[in-house]
Amino acid sequence: MQSNGEPTVTSEIKFQGKILNLRVDTVRMPNGLIATREIAEHSESICAVPIDEQGNVLMVRQYRKPAETELLEIVAGGIEAGEDPKEAAIRELREEIGHTAGKLEFLSSFWLAPGWCTEYMYAYLATDLSQSKLSADDDESISVVTVPLSTIPSLIQSGEIRDVKSIAALLLAMRK
Repeated sequence: MQSNGEPTVTSEIKFQGKILNLRVDTVRMPNGLIATREIAEHSESICAVPIDEQGNVLMVRQYRKPAETELLEIVAGGIEAGEDPKEAAIRELREEIGHTAGKLEFLSSFWLAPGWCTEYMYAYLATDLSQSKLSADDDESISVVTVPLSTIPSLIQSGEIRDVKSIAALLLAMRK
């Protein structure tokens, strides 16, 4: 179902950063009118729902500057150049919660904010966990929180879990 409903007339990078670029595209709409689109270019990413043998989800709590608050989230991170999404998921599990997964099952993939961002995310269910720690990223301050899987729906409903990747992947994992 690919289409180019808005061919690009011009494209200009306005900012180049460490994790994203900002560009403005001038496009021709299907009705012939010219419009602009502000787009954040972001690499692909992964998220993982790690569930231990007791039926707990190992989540992370970290401060998110854009939201100006701490969020309770699942493991997530960017895919490095040349890295397979599954390899990225294992690396992020090791960096963020200090575990690896004996079994990594693909759940789904999705656009995070297709109205303005190119980021595409792959979601996995991680089970058969064992300790295997990698050094955390220097610019992250993360604490691991163990959450019973049975409490996830109420934590989503109450707003304790409120980022879209975590909600989507947790709900997908609960169907397994």
